[in-house]
Amino acid sequence: MTQYLDCVIVEHNPSNKTIDKSVIWLHGLGANGHDFEPVVPELGLGSEMAVRFVFPHAPQIPVTINGGMVMPAWYDILEMSLNRKVDVEQIQKSAEAIKDLIQREIERGVNPENIVIAGFSQGGAIAYQVALTYPQRLAGLMALSTYLAIDEPSTYTAINKDLPIKIDHGTQDPVVPVVLGQMANESLTNQGYQVEFNTYPMAHQVCLPQIKAIGQWLTNVL
Repeated sequence: MTQYLDCVIVEHNPSNKTIDKSVIWLHGLGANGHDFEPVVPELGLGSEMAVRFVFPHAPQIPVTINGGMVMPAWYDILEMSLNRKVDVEQIQKSAEAIKDLIQREIERGVNPENIVIAGFSQGGAIAYQVALTYPQRLAGLMALSTYLAIDEPSTYTAINKDLPIKIDHGTQDPVVPVVLGQMANESLTNQGYQVEFNTYPMAHQVCLPQIKAIGQWLTNVL
């Protein structure tokens, strides 16, 4: 029996329809599933949209750059350099746990083509890994203030080659420098993906104009 990650569930369903769309949205290092919960009402989604937002909690693991302190993390951060070594095994393990959540949404009646995978910072690295390697067509991928941790085109599935990808980054981000968002954009664009890349004058965070733009993007892809 599948052991699912604990999740915060928020349903946007003003017209009380059958929910037929889902957004699985991953938080950053040290945060939890409640982190982006307050964003949902700010997205400005229409009353005709019936969307389930799934905000999973990352497992508690020791994090090397924080002196081995145990905290919510999708994978261990081994170093902070730009060309950082990555914890490939744990990234793949977390990606599989998110794929289990996609399968649960499918079993709840949501077509995979109506499922968006989103992530902020460390959660965004997992979102990339999940969406680019997923064997069924998804609705979209949203990568916020993050980086492409494992860029292995040989593992990417052809069915999601035309996946709408939204990359947002703060120009003053001291945690994940904007150059890492630019590198992901460049790599995926060069591979033929449809990428919408936006920067905002902010640090390692989200801002209101960006949240409004996310709402419009979600409305378009869903």
